[in-house]
Amino acid sequence: MDVLGIDIGGSHIKGAVVSVETGLVVSEHLQVETPRPATPQTIIEATCKLVGLFGWHGLIGCGFPAVIQAGVAKTAANIDTSWIGVDVQSRLQSKVGCSSFVINDADAAGLAEMKFGGGRGRTGTDLVLTLGTGIGSALFSQGKLIPNLELGCLPLNGAPAEHYAAAAVRTRENLSWPSWAQRLNLFLAHVERLFSPELIIVGGGVSCEHEKFFPHIETQAELLPAGYFNQAGIVGAACFAAGEYHD
Repeated sequence: MDVLGIDIGGSHIKGAVVSVETGLVVSEHLQVETPRPATPQTIIEATCKLVGLFGWHGLIGCGFPAVIQAGVAKTAANIDTSWIGVDVQSRLQSKVGCSSFVINDADAAGLAEMKFGGGRGRTGTDLVLTLGTGIGSALFSQGKLIPNLELGCLPLNGAPAEHYAAAAVRTRENLSWPSWAQRLNLFLAHVERLFSPELIIVGGGVSCEHEKFFPHIETQAELLPAGYFNQAGIVGAACFAAGEYHD
């Protein structure tokens, strides 16, 4: 079964067609810029534009940067606060005219990594982090997702952790890899005290360069780069939609 997976991020809205049985991306990877301001109208329009580029008329899974409960956005991370309380799933489905399912973007990435990546077959306490514009997080216990865990909002040095240690912060403040890694270490130490994960998988675009900062990371948990790098959200969103869809 093929599903169009979409990942709505702080800088781009990305998509690809995914074979949910194998986790393989079976189309080209396309993207459009995330509009500013990132309001419901502008995001939905941009997402529809992306769907149109694929000429897609089938099932859609969408990762969205917010706490999502029954398709409704309960928070707004790196998007406009006007999203709070909006039924993202219904709005998207109505606009594109396709069956669509929405999940927190980091949870989507986590599902891909646990089903097909480094977390496959793991049954302990496992954490998937996505480092990009913010810090996304997906926690699994005995292979089951604990949804909407927003660890990027944890306080760190007087601000949300993602304002201090996200990959975008490294770029914006022109930090060296070792300097940025020390910020990550503070965040990871906090997380390990709270959850004691046995495995931490690091994803997001920066995971493609993991060899530059992994040597400077200190964790009790086993540390792995994401197998899907920055495509995990696309693959996981597609798999989530397939699991939720009942013809």
